Amino acid sequence: MTHIKVIIPAYNEADSISHVINDIPSNVNEVIVVSNNSTDDTEFNAKKAGAKVLTETNKGYGYACLKGMQYISEQNKKPDIIVFLDGDYSDYPEELNKIVAPIINDNIDFVIGARDKKLREKGSMTVPQIFGNWLATTIMKLLFNAKFTDLGPFRAIKYDKLLGLNMEDKTYGWTVEMQLKALKQNLTYTEIPVNYRNRIGVSKVSGTLKGAIFAGIKILSWIFKYSFK
Repeated sequence: MTHIKVIIPAYNEADSISHVINDIPSNVNEVIVVSNNSTDDTEFNAKKAGAKVLTETNKGYGYACLKGMQYISEQNKKPDIIVFLDGDYSDYPEELNKIVAPIINDNIDFVIGARDKKLREKGSMTVPQIFGNWLATTIMKLLFNAKFTDLGPFRAIKYDKLLGLNMEDKTYGWTVEMQLKALKQNLTYTEIPVNYRNRIGVSKVSGTLKGAIFAGIKILSWIFKYSFK
């Protein structure tokens, strides 16, 4: 049986985190919520919903993901697949089996949940997000012949392949770093269209001008860094 663990970075997601955890399919072996300096009841609600809760005091999406990976590395039983999922309930956790299916059935290394325009709730992605996704994936297509259409946070990857990527970004560049390194290492990959809805609460990245600008700069810097390697 395939061993699956889910990592959920979370910052002040008290109103949404239990919904996310409760909607994750029962075949997942462990749900790991990494609280990134939450000041509300995120940690309490996540524990109550049955998740393993870790705390990462260094602020940043990548920091939280790396904390979850460190925890897994210290366990005796290693997973076959790691799934990354946001804690704001914008993704549909019940679609997890759709995301991992290409890995289990077709031996694909890496799967992105692509937020298809036809499946997105109105207003669920901001104009900067939509433009940023288009720009990043278009540049990756031109420079690396990539087939990505999205930098979606809902994604699954074989655990051994994830370790081989040597992930290092601590903040906004985590998702694009993973995709660029997957391309460089010739991992097999695919996208699965997923539903996407308006998140609960305010986005810490796309919901602020500062966050959107810094995310855009970080994403583009990773792309151009890899274009010269």
